[in-house]
Amino acid sequence: MDYKQQVAAALSDAVDGALSTEDIYNKIERPKDSKMGDYAFPAFVLAKVLKKAPQQIATDLIEKIDQSKFEKIQAVGPYVNFFLDKAIFSSDVLSQVIKAGASYGDNDSGEGGNVPIDLSSPNIAKPISMGHLRSTVIGNSISEILKKNGYNPIKDNHLGDWGTQFGKLIVAYKKWGVEEDVKKDPITNLVKYYVRFHKEDVDQPELDDEAREWFKKLEDGDKEATRLWTWFREESLKSFNAIYEKLGVEFDTFNGEAFYNDKMQEGIDWLKKMGLLKESQGAQVVDLEKYNLNPALILKSDGASLYITRDIATAIYRDKTYKPAMNLYVVGSEQTYYFQQLKAVLLEMGLPSAKELHHIPFGLITVNGKKLSTRSGRIILLDEVLDDSINMAKKQISEKNPDLPNKDEVAKQVGVGAIIFGDLKNERTNSIDFNLEDQLRFEGETGPYVQYSHARAESILRKAGDTEINADNTIMTDPEAWDTIKTLADFPATVIEAKEEFEPSDIAKYAIRLAKTFNKYYAHSKILEEDDEKSARLALVKSVSVVLKESLRLLGVQAPDQM
Repeated sequence: MDYKQQVAAALSDAVDGALSTEDIYNKIERPKDSKMGDYAFPAFVLAKVLKKAPQQIATDLIEKIDQSKFEKIQAVGPYVNFFLDKAIFSSDVLSQVIKAGASYGDNDSGEGGNVPIDLSSPNIAKPISMGHLRSTVIGNSISEILKKNGYNPIKDNHLGDWGTQFGKLIVAYKKWGVEEDVKKDPITNLVKYYVRFHKEDVDQPELDDEAREWFKKLEDGDKEATRLWTWFREESLKSFNAIYEKLGVEFDTFNGEAFYNDKMQEGIDWLKKMGLLKESQGAQVVDLEKYNLNPALILKSDGASLYITRDIATAIYRDKTYKPAMNLYVVGSEQTYYFQQLKAVLLEMGLPSAKELHHIPFGLITVNGKKLSTRSGRIILLDEVLDDSINMAKKQISEKNPDLPNKDEVAKQVGVGAIIFGDLKNERTNSIDFNLEDQLRFEGETGPYVQYSHARAESILRKAGDTEINADNTIMTDPEAWDTIKTLADFPATVIEAKEEFEPSDIAKYAIRLAKTFNKYYAHSKILEEDDEKSARLALVKSVSVVLKESLRLLGVQAPDQM
């Protein structure tokens, strides 16, 4: 039941048409302190219409509102504060969660629509560094949130497996590479060669000419160039997939840039047919003045393609293959202008899915305030950070609970989960300065804190033994439980809000809030005491366990039952 709507309806009857029910609904607030009520209406929004002081309006409304469906209604200054009937509300919320289980909060607003999500997208022959973490975990979480809202997400790891960097890498390998070294540790050595290339080409600019020649050979299908490119790609994917497995992230496709090499001409022909391509200093551009954007460069003066040429081909392919309800690109904020240009070009082309192309930007991840860069050699490997986090988690778990079964598996869930949660609790457009020790704390707003709260709930349920928990015995009058029950009721709306904003932090912040209210309730209540509300209290604990686990799942974080 939408209790906010119930409040709006009660107010609507009392204001005699001075404000629509929808406007009232949108003005209703949630007091920070439950002592001030569960919902509040600011009467000053009616002051101009009714030509009265807000305090008087609030007092007058109290006289007109039907209070029979509420515990009480009070006028406090310019506010009308509504207190819900705790017994009815708690029974309604807890029975919903118990009946639905992990499906609580599901909705079908997406109507099964396909949503390709472009995420992670590391470059071949380079390691997955901490710089790749954000696109991977944000995109993966958005995928789960979309699924919860009834969409069919398609996770596409659009690999950077083409471009002039491969010419540079081939030159570097030919000059300084040792095949045996590459076979033993491909990524480390290939990066070493790539970094050396960029140091050497400062004094030897002719290296760039050689690199362009080798990439041209690759484009033309040269056997040696193709052999090396294929080898680099295969070795890279083995390395990537080991890290993705550790993160618990899976993909539906790995269609990288090379996949679209033979598909670019269709987009170019489409642009020509519509008269959108214009010559500018020998190059081919699309005029985007009507969008207040610079012209989009589609082909260089020598006819060479660019990123946007491939991205047009990608959009056409996804449009034909998936008939997308939305098309999402989880790429850093520094590419915002580029995606504005790409969308504008696709709109000019009349591509059906262009209107629902969304760039999902995110801020930088820094370490000690410094930006990460493969080219400069300033890399922090994600795999090493994950291993460090798992080892640190194992040490903490051994100190806190030395007899814990499956200690290694729980340490992995906690260690990896801490890094994912530590990223996703931040609003995605904010930049993050990474600190592993902070993220691994079992206190505060961390992944381990939320996981531990879930494990605590499971521990209580184990102690309860065979006590029956059902959806028909969920009436609670304990005021200590009220904030937790209201927070549980907020979950379905939070799921929708996270989808609307493409914002996993909504879910992470919700999980922290639920964990906090539950731990406060746990500290003040004797949950296993034998009385008439024991079953209802256990229903509350079960509900918290279910919703915390589901919240973590939406973030890509596991929830161990014991810690």
